[in-house]
Formats: sequence, structure tokens, C-alpha cells
Amino acid sequence: MRVLAIESSCDDTAAAVLDAGGVRSSIVASQDLVHGPYGGVVPELASRQHVLAILPVIERALAAAAVTLDDIEAVAATYGPGLVGSLLVGLQVAKGIALARGLPFIGVNHLEGHLLAILLDRPVPFPYLGLLVSGGHTSLYLVEGVGAYCMLGRTRDDAAGEAFDKAAKMLGLGYPGGASIDRLAAGGGDPGRVRFPRASLKRGAYDFSFSGVKTALRQYLLDGHSVAVADICASFQEAIIDMLVGPTLKAARALGVATVVVSGGVSANSRLRARMAELGAGAGLEVAFPRFAYCTDNAAMIGYAGRARLLRGETHDLTLNAEATLPIGVADAPVVGRPA
Repeated sequence: MRVLAIESSCDDTAAAVLDAGGVRSSIVASQDLVHGPYGGVVPELASRQHVLAILPVIERALAAAAVTLDDIEAVAATYGPGLVGSLLVGLQVAKGIALARGLPFIGVNHLEGHLLAILLDRPVPFPYLGLLVSGGHTSLYLVEGVGAYCMLGRTRDDAAGEAFDKAAKMLGLGYPGGASIDRLAAGGGDPGRVRFPRASLKRGAYDFSFSGVKTALRQYLLDGHSVAVADICASFQEAIIDMLVGPTLKAARALGVATVVVSGGVSANSRLRARMAELGAGAGLEVAFPRFAYCTDNAAMIGYAGRARLLRGETHDLTLNAEATLPIGVADAPVVGRPA
């Protein structure tokens, strides 16, 4: 089955074509230059840019795959979670193509796309532990198969990527902030120069919290310390990564899984990759990351999840609507080793 997939949940407009041979094309149009002056995504600007970019991106994806709409057998699109105005652009275009062509349509949860993105490159046996860490989400899941997810923990406040972006804005760095902090830290920053606090949660052993370290950075800057920006970046980044790695390795030990998959935009962070690989290996775990192109938002991961569901006979009615908050997994499902 050859599938056209569309993703527009936030500020990247993406389209991809997938078939039995894998990813035939994957095109992403970034809006970084549009939102950069504001230090973050402006929802109204994002949706307007999607309107401008969506058809050219689809045309590029079809051309790169050397196919036309006549060769497409089904359509998949993200329907949540995300910015409603952004979601509606991609979703409505996808439903329009499906209606006009008489094709099966499937809506895909953006989080499911990230959790399965590793499978675009390599087989990973189920079950595995999935750490999804991005600008809008930071959660930990037991992934037992396509459509079978149990949420073990999540952030109580900011997502890790959001904390990076806000920290970069405080430091006067560019957007997206995570990439700027990673680059400066990797360029000689000392991660031990400033000791930022690590959240220790009494309840929810697999939950995360990043508001405290963000507040600590703000206070540190207000106090006027004369420390190199690269050292501050490296120290702040180290605190975030410590708080990501700790609960993840704890959950892996408790559940007895052999593989940890880290996905989402922050999984492109070089220090997170190094620390998670090093500490995971020390714990006897295999740690896997999608390739960089599949870490950030893309339509290939939406196509993979959508195609897997279509192949087992699942479809959505064309009345499917966008959902800003769309959960995945059952937070209170019984899982062996899950803390009370």
C-alpha cells in the first residue's frame, strides 16, 4: 500500500510517501525564520505559513517519490495533539485528497508517530521503553506494539524542549533554543561549572519536572554571575539530561525491558545521546535513537504509523476533527514494576 502522509501539528509543514519498500520521500518545510524573532512559535503565524506551504510540500514529496496522486492508495495525517490551527491545515487537505480520490483515510496521533519513528530505520523488538522528549511533550511509555502504549510518566510542568527554548531566550540565544544551547555546550562548555538543581519527585517515580531548573537559571542570571555563556549552557543542559536519564533507567530496570528508544526533537541533542548511550550500556540496555531527520517533526513517522494501522484494516471517517490535546496510552493501566 502506497501512502501519502501529512504532518502539520506545530511549525513544520511535512509530507512523505511510503510503501512496502519504506520511505520513498520525506519533505519538511521549517518555519524557524518566521518564529525566530519571537523566541518561540506564534500559533497564528504557524497556521498561516502552513496554508502557504502545504500544497508545494505535497507536490515536492510526490515528485521526490517519482509518483503522482494517481499512484497513492491511502492518505494519513496528524490530527492531534498540537496547535489546532496548524493541525486543521494538514488534516483538511488530507481529507480533501481522500474524498476527491475515493481513498482510505487514517488520522494519526502525533505522539504515536514519534514512538514508532525508530522503526523507519531498523527493526526493534517489542516491548521497548519509549522516552518521548520534545518541545511540547516529555513522557515515558512502555511500547508493546502498534497501538499498544502505556504511559508510565510525564512532565508535571514544562516539556524539556520548552525549558531549553525558554533558557535560550533568557540567555539571548537564537531559536530554536535547544540547538543553540547544544552547540555552545559542545563547543567547550563546562557542565560542572554551575550546579543547577535536579527535581526529585516524591510521587510518580517516572515523572519529570523542569520548571525548577528554569527558575534557578533565571535567578542565577539576575544575581549577575560572571560565568561564560558556554559554561551556563553546558551546566543547564546537564541538569535537564540528568532528569531525563534518571527516571528512564529506573523504569527500564523495574520493567525488565532490554531496549530504550529515545525520540522527539530533543533526542537530537548530542549530550543526551552520549549520556543515554553510555549509562544505558552500563545498565545492560540497548539504547536506540531515530536518525536526525526523524527526530524532529516529519511526515515519514506519521506515514509509518498510519500505514501500519491501514494494513490491519483501520480507517477514520472524514468527519474526524483536530484535537489539541490527544492522549496516548493509559496512564493507570497495570504494568509490572510500575510504582504505586
